[in-house]
Amino acid sequence: MTALTLSTAAAPGLKVDAIVVGVAKGTGPKSGDLVVAPGAEAVDKAYDGRLAGVLETLGASGGEGEVTKLPAPSGFKAPLVLAVGLGALPEKDGSFSGETLRRAAGVAARALAGSKKAAFALPIEDAADAGAVGEGALLGAYSFDVYKETAKGDGSGKGAKNGKAPLAEATLLGGKPRDKAFKAAIERATAVSEELNRARDLINTPPNDLNPEAFAAVAQAAAKEHGIKVQVLDEKALEKGGYGGILGVGVGSASAPRLVKLSYTSSKAKKHLAFVGKGITYDSGGISLKPAGHNETMKCDMSGAAAVFAAVVAASRLGLEVNVTGWLALAENMPSGSATRPGDVLRMYSGKTVEVLNTDAEGRLVLADALAKASEETPDAIVDVATLTGAMMLALGNRTFGVMANDDSFRTAVYEAAEEVGEAAWPMPLPDHLLKGMDSPTADIANMGERYGGGLVAGLFLKEFVGEGITWAHLDIAGPAFNEQGPFGYTPKGGTGSAVRTLVRLAEITAAGDLG
Repeated sequence: MTALTLSTAAAPGLKVDAIVVGVAKGTGPKSGDLVVAPGAEAVDKAYDGRLAGVLETLGASGGEGEVTKLPAPSGFKAPLVLAVGLGALPEKDGSFSGETLRRAAGVAARALAGSKKAAFALPIEDAADAGAVGEGALLGAYSFDVYKETAKGDGSGKGAKNGKAPLAEATLLGGKPRDKAFKAAIERATAVSEELNRARDLINTPPNDLNPEAFAAVAQAAAKEHGIKVQVLDEKALEKGGYGGILGVGVGSASAPRLVKLSYTSSKAKKHLAFVGKGITYDSGGISLKPAGHNETMKCDMSGAAAVFAAVVAASRLGLEVNVTGWLALAENMPSGSATRPGDVLRMYSGKTVEVLNTDAEGRLVLADALAKASEETPDAIVDVATLTGAMMLALGNRTFGVMANDDSFRTAVYEAAEEVGEAAWPMPLPDHLLKGMDSPTADIANMGERYGGGLVAGLFLKEFVGEGITWAHLDIAGPAFNEQGPFGYTPKGGTGSAVRTLVRLAEITAAGDLG
């Protein structure tokens, strides 16, 4: 993991591999001009105030995510200056948003793979900006290479991303190392980013090494390390408890399912949140087998459970004054002679019966059991997170998750929390008329409904298993959970850790008494 530090030192005297500066596209009278962003004054001065001109000569435009490297000026101990584009210069107050800074730092950190230390001279006006830059640097430097021969390394800085190790240390200039607010911002950025990157590691781990039992073991180890209570229900306990949904999904696999409960408690807590995560460690579709071309990334179908796990651990590391319980519904969905068949009826933990019309609609089955169990503790709110439906991807694309809820104000609060931390989300409805499509002549409800609005149908199914009077929201992260394209901003290719920061922010807001 990249180390994160604050410094008030001047850029010219720093013994680092690179100095990172920000550049932007000018607006108004300067429209079209390249503008050096605040924080890089000392670097610009060393170029006799001509840094923007030099960069323009090299083809830089200031576009968001653009990277331009050039030799450091005479007198600098660093050999390299890396300019990263921030996009258009803000017209109102000249302040860049936290998300802009987060993305720029992520791009720079990724571009500096193989470097031991870099100084980030990006615009930092307050502690929040420092936190955003720090978070972006830590998330952007992420690399998953444990299965590559080059990952062994030889101490030379080689041996990871494209043969290069991730940036080892990021020093933020313009921060105040002794200021409580700045120190807290860096500590928060470190805790959240480290746990989010742990979630990414889990998502990226191949399913032959991460089955339900292995995932549960990772959760147990982390819980012990961070003072979190943990309970793991194995297949015998699940059968005794009547968890028909989780068992029905996992019965076709040689790897038995698990239900993991993680409990972080604070002596000063006045509220209790429950997070529920879909943890299908591999989804073949079961008997309703997925077609060719749809199986290759199904190791990511446990991204919801990974997000919940990471959020609970982060809440503990931050010492938030709120009780947070995480439920990881873990199973592997495989076809075999013992697998659940289309047409089978499962008796769920809640007592409801479900006719399984499609075994590839399995996520809602494991979540239904976990939601019913979580409801027994009557938390102030439940939020479930799941890579649930392809329909949500069709509706919102690959970078935005849908937010559904049984309470409009809570749905808005979740959406606003996501926007605040830079996670693209969109509020979605739960139209009652779609319930009709899940009528079953055999059971209380079917696990499939109308084709159109499939993401909403899935949300309505889950709502049926939430305890009466409990506020609940559902995040369908099917699109942003796994990035199959190239990296962008602080987002790598592969597992992204989607929804971790939203959950942590919800916990923070609740701890502060601002969630209602």
